[in-house]
Amino acid sequence: MVLFVGALVVWALTFPFDRNGKVLHLYSCFWAQLYMYVNPLWHLRVDGREHLPWRGPAVLVANHESLGDILVLFGLYRPFKWVSKASNFKLPFIGWNMWLNRYVPLVRGDRESVGRMMVACERWLAREVPVLLFPEGTRSPDGQMKAFKDGAFQLAVKMGCPVIPVVLTGTARTLPKHGLVLETQANCHVQVLPPVTPASCGNDVQALLEHVRGLMLAEKARIEAQK
Repeated sequence: MVLFVGALVVWALTFPFDRNGKVLHLYSCFWAQLYMYVNPLWHLRVDGREHLPWRGPAVLVANHESLGDILVLFGLYRPFKWVSKASNFKLPFIGWNMWLNRYVPLVRGDRESVGRMMVACERWLAREVPVLLFPEGTRSPDGQMKAFKDGAFQLAVKMGCPVIPVVLTGTARTLPKHGLVLETQANCHVQVLPPVTPASCGNDVQALLEHVRGLMLAEKARIEAQK
């Protein structure tokens, strides 16, 4: 509740000159990272931040292992708009903060909601604000990367902006799908890969999807082999 009050203050003070909500988003990054900071058994390593823009359109895509992904991706400390389940926006304090940030709600399986999500993302990209999506659509039950949906890649091709792959490892131990208990120890790693332009894949949505997924699978395997 205290952190949400802080978010309200940041929103009120910065809205007149920060219409894209960059400052509030960075405050939200700090809020989320507090949960990592206060747990001495949770460790986070972020590599490749230099590939992320402070300004400019980009579609960030990340694999999805657990609810802990949200915490560690806020550790990117770069501006972007989340695409998240609409039900999350109803959560007290955290969900209200998502509304203040003007993140993008989505009802999975609802075609109208998907259409509204795509339009909202296009608007943010047109305003040179990156968006972040989980192309698997939902959390993986076993940590293995599932098939990708093509929405994120349609956005990149239509808006002519790069896709930036973000590979997560170690987060499945924080709160796996269908898990009820937070794991006491976790070593989380976020690896940001270089941007991939749609033109490099002939502006073909499926080719772009397969290329990016291949890069992410290879990088995930490389990181896990080193552990």
